[in-house]
Amino acid sequence: MTLVNKQAIAAAFGRAATYYEQHAGLQRQSADALLALLAGREYAHVLDAGCGPGRMSLYWRERGCDVTALDLSPQMLAEAQRQNVAHHYLMADIEAIPQDTATFDLAWSNLAVQWCGDLRSALSELYRVVRPGGTVAFSTLVHGSMPELRQAWQAVDNRAHANNFLSVEQLKNALHGWDAGYHTHAVTLWFDDALSAMRSLKGIGATHLHEGREQRVLTRSQLHQLQLAWPCQQGRYPLTYHLFLGVIQRD
Repeated sequence: MTLVNKQAIAAAFGRAATYYEQHAGLQRQSADALLALLAGREYAHVLDAGCGPGRMSLYWRERGCDVTALDLSPQMLAEAQRQNVAHHYLMADIEAIPQDTATFDLAWSNLAVQWCGDLRSALSELYRVVRPGGTVAFSTLVHGSMPELRQAWQAVDNRAHANNFLSVEQLKNALHGWDAGYHTHAVTLWFDDALSAMRSLKGIGATHLHEGREQRVLTRSQLHQLQLAWPCQQGRYPLTYHLFLGVIQRD
């Protein structure tokens, strides 16, 4: 279990609420890959857990589902509500969902459970609120994500500038005892420079470090060091994410 400051996480994402979608290329690709694993199944009642501004809530709503949008960040939930993406809105923690057991046909969570303190606890809650015969579909990040960011920062200091995520083996173990399948998937986003790559993380609110972050402004020299140390291919700067996509069938 990782000790996480949920209030700080909610605040980081809240600051990105109004411009999140402009930077959410990873989230869109991850959602598309997870949808492919559901093979076009239909669901009457859907929980979008960690909904953000609600792109996927709207996706399910437009397909005739009754949608509940859940997020830890009040600003994200307000943005989702402003865009009228769901039928119901719930400000809550995925590890403590205030809903009755067996409420939904699908509990959907795209790139959110990596912010939970205990993955098994989060998945157990998603499993609990799904009806027998229903589905839990989730995606999360895997250990080794953002190697370019880590490599570049080593030229500046020895501090952590990205969270460590669970390994594939740890993620598989979290599925033990359930009727579950998984798929791993790599996504590389490309940027014009290193600073743009780092700004993409800020744009989606993914700036909270579990180990804490030193508040400081980078000097021009440090920015130059980062730019030089960041792997570059034909003038473009990659940022690679390793995804774990899981689908659990409720007994």
